[in-house]
Amino acid sequence: MRLIQRTNGTPLSSPARDFLAIEGLPAGELRRLLDLARSLLPRAVGDAPSAPELAGKIVANIFFEDSTRTRVSFEIAAKRLGADVVNLGASGSSASKGETLVDTARNIEAMGVDALVIRTSISGGAGLVAGSVECPVINAGDGRHEHPTQALLDMLALELRLGDLRGKRVAIVGDIANSRVARSSTHALVALGAEAVIVGPPALVPEGYDQLSNGVGKITITHDLDGIVGEIDAIMMLRIQLERAAGSGIAPDYRASFGLTEARRRKLRPGTPILHPGPVNRGVEIDDAVADDANDSLILPQVSCGVAARMAVLLRAFGHG
Repeated sequence: MRLIQRTNGTPLSSPARDFLAIEGLPAGELRRLLDLARSLLPRAVGDAPSAPELAGKIVANIFFEDSTRTRVSFEIAAKRLGADVVNLGASGSSASKGETLVDTARNIEAMGVDALVIRTSISGGAGLVAGSVECPVINAGDGRHEHPTQALLDMLALELRLGDLRGKRVAIVGDIANSRVARSSTHALVALGAEAVIVGPPALVPEGYDQLSNGVGKITITHDLDGIVGEIDAIMMLRIQLERAAGSGIAPDYRASFGLTEARRRKLRPGTPILHPGPVNRGVEIDDAVADDANDSLILPQVSCGVAARMAVLLRAFGHG
């Protein structure tokens, strides 16, 4: 096993192997990851044999926030590639005794782990870890900052349905202020030449959010869902993040104004894909019949795309693909 030597404050992991954010990721790199993820989709869902590109590697999932889809899909993705997986949560770890995220990560790396997948409530937490370890670090969601692999899978699901996203209008609806999914997907959409239409109550849409764009697409903001629902190519619904104190920013009639009800779904163009990163608060941001629609709901296809997207990111972390 390698012996790890550090210098104070000097990042040791290679930025080319880390995957920390969509913001700042070159559009060409995003395109390569999407193409790789698309090619891996048959293996991700078990329709094609896996290959042991990462045989002998150990991937540690350090999840200090609750998760179902992200953690399990990272585990499946690593195993599809032949890697061994170690799962660590805050409960039952030394974090419950006051150990910091960085110290936990450094100790896990010192055991010979080859890559770290980090989920934390600390905005920028994955970057802090990347600056303190030598192995690749993948951000699985950090506070209100970003969730880059979610954006990757969302773009894959959209491209599989819509094709090239250039010029497409994709609405992101709900709790924008607290959503790392919204931030990452917004950056991805504009990098791919789409328009991100940001929709939500004024209290849940940060001032200046439309200035995030640094790509070929654009960002527009509206607080009137009914005014744009018939003019968009896709719609992504977000849940209200009560764990981040979003409840104070919503009115009792949130569903009436911003929920994707059956009545509002009928105003969408025929075949408009409907996305949701999960978990779904049924009857709040989306009605049951809409979420379960066999034709237009991409909620379960998103989950399948998540395994392929995370396989692509893991291969990139180890210099494959």
